[in-house]
Amino acid sequence: MKRIPVTFLLMIAVPICMLAQTRTNKTVLLDNYFNHEVKKDVTGKDIVWHYTWDEQDNGGYSTFGTIFHKYGVQTETLSFAPAMENLKNADIYIIVDPDTTSENKKPNYIQPKDINAIYKWVKRGGVLLLFGNDSPNVEFTHFNRLAAKFGFQFNYNSCNKVPGNKYEMGALIIPGDNTIFKTAKKIFIKEYSSQTVTTAKPVFTDGDIIVMSVAKIGKGTVFAVGDPWFYNEYVDGKKLPAEFENYKAAEDLVKWAVDQIKKK
Repeated sequence: MKRIPVTFLLMIAVPICMLAQTRTNKTVLLDNYFNHEVKKDVTGKDIVWHYTWDEQDNGGYSTFGTIFHKYGVQTETLSFAPAMENLKNADIYIIVDPDTTSENKKPNYIQPKDINAIYKWVKRGGVLLLFGNDSPNVEFTHFNRLAAKFGFQFNYNSCNKVPGNKYEMGALIIPGDNTIFKTAKKIFIKEYSSQTVTTAKPVFTDGDIIVMSVAKIGKGTVFAVGDPWFYNEYVDGKKLPAEFENYKAAEDLVKWAVDQIKKK
């Protein structure tokens, strides 16, 4: 059998290594400081829960995390206040459902220094995903001070009420020309806060109601929706009827977010 020169093998190996690095050198950072809910597990130990990467229950983001992994993005968690030092290596930063006093006796409210750090990070090319919630399930006052820096506000309301399993009442249809959600057509979002925009641009509306918006700041991008939305209960395919395409929507958003990194 003819031997292949070692130098040739090295020439092949280098591009392969570079390709592997390209697929895994992006990071999404999930906030666990403003959203920091704690409960007792079956042994009585305190555990952090609700919208965390490793949580397999309905309220977890484990499925959402696997989608990021599928598109070559590493998932990490930030349990401290955001600052340039701990944001600098993140490509995507997600803030979900900041705590109210009913969820955390001593919430970590978003402060001016936090807003300044996040704004600078976005301006330098960061991709910020803001997932709110409806009234009264999210802390609006400080969260909206952050939102104001990017040209929009979450409204103090609750749209798409869905009693029990009447899922069709939470259905929203995405038009074919949507710039983010290119494969998902019928999605489910219940009890979300709508938005009012100033300089941000609506990217999905339900009639006159702004459901999602995007802002471009310097080299960076901000996406906002008034619901935690992609927690396991509504993306893992176990609860919603098959016609709802929340999993596809999550994939669409992840692919779009990764594209924004490439464009910065």
